[in-house]
Parts: sequence; C-alpha cells; structure tokens
Amino acid sequence: MSGFFGCVSRIECVNDVFYGTDYHSHLGTKRAGLAFVEDGKFKRSIHSLEDGYFRNKFEGELPKFGEAKMGVGVISDNESQPITITSHMGRYAVATVARIDNIEELSKELLDDRHHFAELSSGNINATELVAILIGLGSSIKDGIELVFKKIKGSCSMLILTDHAIYAARDKFGRTPISIGKNEKGYVCASESSSFDNLGYNYVRDLGPGEIVRISADGIHQVTPPGKRKQICSFLWIYYGYPSAWYEGINVEDCRYRCGAAMARRDNEIQPDFAAGIPDSGVGHAIGYANEKGIPYKRPFVKYTPTWPRSFMPQNQKMRDLVAKMKLLPNSRFTRDQKILFMDDSIVRGTQLKDNVVKLLDSGVKEVHMRIACPPLIFPCRFLNFSTSRSTYDLYARRVIRDMEGRDDISDAIFEQYADPDNPKHKEMVNIMCRHLQLTSLKFQRLDDLVEAIGLPKEDLCTHCWDNSSYDE
Repeated sequence: MSGFFGCVSRIECVNDVFYGTDYHSHLGTKRAGLAFVEDGKFKRSIHSLEDGYFRNKFEGELPKFGEAKMGVGVISDNESQPITITSHMGRYAVATVARIDNIEELSKELLDDRHHFAELSSGNINATELVAILIGLGSSIKDGIELVFKKIKGSCSMLILTDHAIYAARDKFGRTPISIGKNEKGYVCASESSSFDNLGYNYVRDLGPGEIVRISADGIHQVTPPGKRKQICSFLWIYYGYPSAWYEGINVEDCRYRCGAAMARRDNEIQPDFAAGIPDSGVGHAIGYANEKGIPYKRPFVKYTPTWPRSFMPQNQKMRDLVAKMKLLPNSRFTRDQKILFMDDSIVRGTQLKDNVVKLLDSGVKEVHMRIACPPLIFPCRFLNFSTSRSTYDLYARRVIRDMEGRDDISDAIFEQYADPDNPKHKEMVNIMCRHLQLTSLKFQRLDDLVEAIGLPKEDLCTHCWDNSSYDE
C-alpha cells in the first residue's frame, strides 16, 4: 500500500520525520525515502528495503539533513520516492500513496507533449514522478494537485514539500487516509495516526476526500474543501492498519474484535477447543471470536522475526512464499489432538494458507476450522496494490471459479453470483476451497457483517474487491 509522514516545526524535526516514517514500515516492503528542506535547499535520500530495515538504512544519514524544520518520509511498496522536481513554481518534493490505473495513457500524453521521465520503477514509468510532473503543469500547487485528481484513474494521496510549507492532499474519494497532528512546536501529517503518540503529537483530525491543506509552522490552512463522496478502503481495518491506528474515528484493533465476534455469532455448529489467529493481522479477529464464544485464545503458531522479518520480504513471489513458510513456527504443545478455530484476514493466492494447514496437520491437529475476516477476494483492486500485487489470474477465488465454470472468459455478472453468500454457487465454491486446503470447515465473513463491524455507512466504504462496487468518477 505505502505510507508517508510529514512534519513542519518551529525547531529541528529530522528525528521526528525519521521515526514517524519508520512507524509506517508495515505498509511497504520495497523502497523508502526522506526529503528535507533547509534554508531553501532540498536534500533527499532513497534506499531499498528488500535487504534491510528502514532504521538501519537511514540512521547514519540523518546528520546530513542538518537542522531542517520541514521534511517528509515515505515507505513504498513500489517506486522510489520522494521525487524532487524543479518547475516554474520553484522546487518541491512529492511523496504519494497511489495506484494509477491509466498510467500508460497519461505517460504517453506527457511524452507526446515533449515531457520526459528520469526515474523508473521496475523498468516502468515511476508513478510518483508522473504525479510530480502533472503538479508542475498547474499554475499553482493547488491547481497542480487538482489536475492530478482530474487526470488519474485509481487513487492518489500525496504530500508535497515546498520551501515554505507542506501540502497534504487526500485522494478524491478518500480511499487512503491522511491524519493531522500537532504539538506546541508544530504539525505532522501521516497515513496513520498511530505514529503520533510516541513522538508527542496529538491527533487533530482526518482530511476529507479530495481535501487539500497547506501546513506551515504557523498553522493549517485549507486550500480545497473536502468532497461529499467517500470510498475509504475497508482493508485498512481488516489487514493494512496497525492495531493502534484509527481511521475515521474507528480503531483498527477494536474493529477486528467486532469482525471476529460477528463470525462467532454465526458459528453454532462447531465446538473448537480454542481460537487462534494467523499472525499478525488475524490475531485481533481471533481474540474477538474467542471473547464472543467464551472459549480460550491460544497461540499454536508463533512468528519468528529475528531473521525473517517482513521488512526483508522480497518482491519475488518464490522468495515471498519461502519467507511466509519459514517464519511461522507451530507449537506442538497446543496442536496435538486439538480442534482449533483459526482466523485470518483474507485469502489472496491460497498458497501460504495451504502451507500453514499442512504444518498443522503434521503437528497432530485433529480439526482445523478456518474463518476469514472478509468475503472472498474476487474482483482485483483498481485503487490500491493489495490484490493487484499478484496477477488477476492468481487470485485464489477466481482460479476456483474458472475451474468450476470450465472456462476463462467469465463475465462480472457471473463472478457476482459467486460473491453473493446466499447463492448456491458461493457455497459450492467455499466447499471446494475447503477440500483443496484440507480444512475441516471454512467460512468467510459476510459483507453486511463486515460493514457493520467497521461502523461506517456502506456507501462510505470501498468494497470493490468483494462485490465489484465503487465510484469511478
């Protein structure tokens, strides 16, 4: 997904940006960058995270940023950023949390207009550089951001560091969040509010969809008011968000408890010995299930992180699978002859879950009941990089549906039948998954229960990957 952090202060803020950005490490695995401005001069550093931690990569470079009072940092799942640009509006740095569906179309348009690109992302156009160029086409920073919102299909939230302020802009439908915090010395803006507490900042508010603000040491000035339509990504609560994070006034861990409880209330035909979560994001869901059922919560799986941390996880799928397999260790004290109810956040490709089930069966588990905290992922995400980081063909639910239908050319209308939990096709699909994964039983969260657990109106949530619904314009 990616995550960013920015700070404007009346005193030096290099350490605040460094640690604030580090608190977003769970949101990205590939690249990270810092940019600061001091006395009108911009300084930037970018490193790969595929072979190390954010802190290890950047800590030794902090002195070069001097006593800067403004800066931004970003952890990215994709391209190198922040991007620095010199334009008719002066010099600025851009950090984004974005997925641009029409990047090829926009790139061609800019190239035909004799613009050029200097950065690459896995051999392709760097999406953040494209955003930075589009901003430079405006008559002002405000006009440039609004041009980005007008041009792109997908989503794009951004921080823009200038020599006098930071501009924070939340994407047009608010799919990704931006929170504002402050203390007596200045202001911060970030993808997650959980980065504020230990740095001494108090949460102020979230930006609204399409809202643009200019943040200086003197305060926050609204440049563009928020729009009325909101489509915040539901996966923020289910998977992406750190347990201590809040989005739209709703705490991530608390929401996960409610998700687990909702599944427990629909689960009357089994009597597990205890509930367990697939670490890390399945843990909160499982605690909610156990609390609602009045059964113990235990840890038959533990994660080994000293040499298999998520930050080292490569983009290569074969290596990703190896990391996932090696870092989860079964504890035979809690597996032998046990009937275990597991909760996980989702099933994307199915490979990791199948590997984990084999481990459990080899460890002597008597029954493995799997509960998934969201509905089946059937429609690839067009707005973030969750279910699009692997190819559409690899989505587990779609593979099963293609096998059931006996063909590849399946219409969205057919896929929507499988997305309906009350449709016989959905039930048959889940039964096939259950047998393939060697589970005793398998159930997915109903979308209506998920929406209720989050606590926002359905129309304010993006649920596209489950039911094919979304705002496009």
